[in-house]
Amino acid sequence: MDFQFELDLSDVEFSGRYPLCNKVAVSGFVRNSADVLDLTMSARTTVDAMCDRCGKEFSQEKEIPYGCMLAEELQNEDNDEIVLLENGEIDLGDLARTAFILGMDTKTLCSEDCKGLCPRCGADLNLGPCSCKKEADPRLAVLAKLLENK
Repeated sequence: MDFQFELDLSDVEFSGRYPLCNKVAVSGFVRNSADVLDLTMSARTTVDAMCDRCGKEFSQEKEIPYGCMLAEELQNEDNDEIVLLENGEIDLGDLARTAFILGMDTKTLCSEDCKGLCPRCGADLNLGPCSCKKEADPRLAVLAKLLENK
């Protein structure tokens, strides 16, 4: 059985922001093979994000894959890959919502090589070096004075 639907997660807060303004498109299928129900789905949207290093706002495509087995009862209570059916049914919307929220990144970067901001002056280091003078390690201050005297 194939399925597809949209979720509205605009009310979900991440670090004081609501980055899921766009609908989340969910698609997937449930297959019965040898009396085992396998659920496979994917949730996809465009996230309005803010870089955790430089503070730049950007849009990012986000896709969260999810898969599990469906069962009426658990044989092994420690298996997180099995989701219980209630009266032979499951709330796919709730399952997709939970999977998408848990799959969100805890740290968002505008690029893998984002240099962030200067801790002293706040300059965006992605645009170039700042004009702050580098402070010497206080443990090496004596060596720095020797170099100044030459």
